[in-house]
Amino acid sequence: MASFNSYDEDGRVTSVLLHLQHAAEMLLKAVLSQRKASVFDKETGKSLGFEKCLRLCQANHNLNDSEAGVFRAVDALRDAAQHWFIFVSEDLLYMHTRAMVTAFDAYLQRHLETDLNTHIPPRVLPVSTMPPGDFDFLVDREYKLIADLLAPGRRQRDEARARIRSLLAMEAVVHEGVEISETDINRIEKAVKDGKTFGEVFPRLNTVGTETNGNGPTITVHFTKKQGAPVQFIAGDDPAGAAAVREVDLNKKFHMRASDLAKKLALTEPRSLALRRHLEIDEDGACCHVFEYGNMKIPCFSDNARNKMKQAIDGGVDMNGVWLKHGPGKKKKGHGRRLAD
Repeated sequence: MASFNSYDEDGRVTSVLLHLQHAAEMLLKAVLSQRKASVFDKETGKSLGFEKCLRLCQANHNLNDSEAGVFRAVDALRDAAQHWFIFVSEDLLYMHTRAMVTAFDAYLQRHLETDLNTHIPPRVLPVSTMPPGDFDFLVDREYKLIADLLAPGRRQRDEARARIRSLLAMEAVVHEGVEISETDINRIEKAVKDGKTFGEVFPRLNTVGTETNGNGPTITVHFTKKQGAPVQFIAGDDPAGAAAVREVDLNKKFHMRASDLAKKLALTEPRSLALRRHLEIDEDGACCHVFEYGNMKIPCFSDNARNKMKQAIDGGVDMNGVWLKHGPGKKKKGHGRRLAD
């Protein structure tokens, strides 16, 4: 909060993002520690990274999708600011900071039975002299500014690319696998110069909205999801489709084989398969992806699959009924559809 309210602009944005990301990681590790979950990797002995802690809290400790999205967005912005160069407008910095404070406080209260006001006076929480604008308005204005900066004769390409990097990082609000490469920056720069609309270039951000309540020090900001235009997925190295969304690392997202998934759910592989068929996990593109290696086809699964199956188990699904209907020998469903063709 001292960094956010500082009068010194040098390094302010980077400092704010570093502190916010570190605070989020420490909160996640505190919750895991209080729930007797290890925060150290058994093989390396090193502490778990931010993304691993976030996944564990989301899967097992009631961190909701909205809060996880805010934490991921701040982490992505921090990564871009620390390792390269971004430009975050004051409006968007305030919105992300205030959303982070809202999500942090809510999760803190649910799991550690305390709140920020107990430790930080409300007067020092982020207060902007400008009222927060609508998210759609802010990102649309940012996109138009990028187009202006890339106009012939402006010679402000570096700032335009820094702002593009910032918008890409914000996609982490709705997507867990956001990574920013120079290839992405290049394709978006080209799309902007070609006159593509904001919705075409940033289809994920088109599904993000905000919900703001209160005023002054008591204001709360929540990121919300809304229906956007269909998203087209293409391979990360595909030069076509400048405005399409790229799946950067499918192996990172779909990191569990069928045996791993069954083990995490404490099910035998046949019973896990029966539950997958019952929930149509293999047909859900967010849960399953089939990797092809020559003639081999190996279905792999994401955390979405585990979460969906765990919710069914915790909700009291009749596993005996599932087994009778979908167990071995019953008609199989397809192994899922590919995300990228």
